[in-house]
Amino acid sequence: MIRKNSSIQIYFGTMAMALSLFLTSCKKFTEIGSPPTQVLTPDVFTSDITASSAIMGLYTGNVATQMLVPYTMYPGMSADDVQYNTPSSDYDGYENNTISINNNLNANAWYFAYQYLRNINYDIVGLSASTTLTESVKNQLLGEAKFLRAFVLFELVNIYGDVPMPLGNNDQENAFLPRTSAQEVWTQIIADLKEAQLLLPETYTGTFRARINKWAATTLLARCYLYNKDYSNAEAAAAKVIDSKAYGIVAPASAFVNNSNEIIWQIANTTGISTYGANYNSAANSLPNYSLYDTLYRSFETGDLRKTNWTSDTTASGVTYHRVTKYKIRSGTTGNEYNVALRFAELYLIRGEARAQQDKLALAKSDIDVLRNRAGLTGLSATLTKDELLLAIEQERKVELFGEWGHRWFDLKRTNRAAIVIGGQKKNTWKSTAVLYPVPDAQRLLNTSLSQNDGY
Repeated sequence: MIRKNSSIQIYFGTMAMALSLFLTSCKKFTEIGSPPTQVLTPDVFTSDITASSAIMGLYTGNVATQMLVPYTMYPGMSADDVQYNTPSSDYDGYENNTISINNNLNANAWYFAYQYLRNINYDIVGLSASTTLTESVKNQLLGEAKFLRAFVLFELVNIYGDVPMPLGNNDQENAFLPRTSAQEVWTQIIADLKEAQLLLPETYTGTFRARINKWAATTLLARCYLYNKDYSNAEAAAAKVIDSKAYGIVAPASAFVNNSNEIIWQIANTTGISTYGANYNSAANSLPNYSLYDTLYRSFETGDLRKTNWTSDTTASGVTYHRVTKYKIRSGTTGNEYNVALRFAELYLIRGEARAQQDKLALAKSDIDVLRNRAGLTGLSATLTKDELLLAIEQERKVELFGEWGHRWFDLKRTNRAAIVIGGQKKNTWKSTAVLYPVPDAQRLLNTSLSQNDGY
């Protein structure tokens, strides 16, 4: 439930300032005002201190943290990745690939993403118009905001396909935008990331790599190139980060500790207890909120240290569940884990796949073997064909990135493998149109310019 803190009534539409917030959990209109982490007056962008505070609000506010579960666990449930362990029609919709247009979880996931975009766009407009900020500060803050906008749009376009793409701060116009084609959204994402690259420093500001730098922007850009089959640029962008020597591959047991040299960007908190640790872990002999799919658990090779270090079993009511234990701490007030969003290991997977697609098979194998060797496994066979190598890379992505930001779902969709892999497991419920989630019906009632995805 969104907290009431203003007399301004705002509707739950495409943007946070659309004309009503409809929460099906409470079935009423709710009055909300400006998010507590977002200052909307132009004065905030007149000094380095207040402008920096506004950008810090984008990292730490409730809107940002509300995206952690919806854009990790929900797409994970749509793939053979993670499962939710308490019966629920809304959660079952994700797991069975039968999401309703009235699914409450889907409605909230859409809402928080667009509320976050609204906050980001206000900051981008304010920063761009400012003439009083120190140039280096302005550049960094603008680069961070451009990255964050690209990050949110990346999630939205992969989940829904065509989506409204607000870029300014005119709330009345943004509330009734139609959907923009996915290709145009991708173009904007890449443009934002390329600009962020130019604006951001290579070094981190602050501690624990909690603020975006140039290499974080380059990492997400490399992923976007890969998703768009621009393999040459994907290889080049990934190589820039790898060759920077700013990061390293560490032992699986310490990869997610908040001072790990493998972390490129993590979403910090005040306790050091991650959202993921709280949801994936559980007390002994108790039910975890989310656990690993049996099919994924069984796909690890014998001796894989990722299975040893990143999974563990627990039994609840006589049933064994495979927990995701990349994050070790589930509760408390003092810990050393944040919420990792970008990790160095992904760069080797990106570059390896991009090289394989360009028939650079030996180089591709060498990239993948970096992660296999870290996992205590032997290298891939040098005799694999291109198609065999690509399937091997898909498997490495599966056992390396499970439980992280919906990677498995996005991978199966972008490679046109969802019907084969997921459809083969869920023959009674799978439809080809399930690769995109529905636009929430509550949004379409308020914004008649929104079309619906096929199959809903």
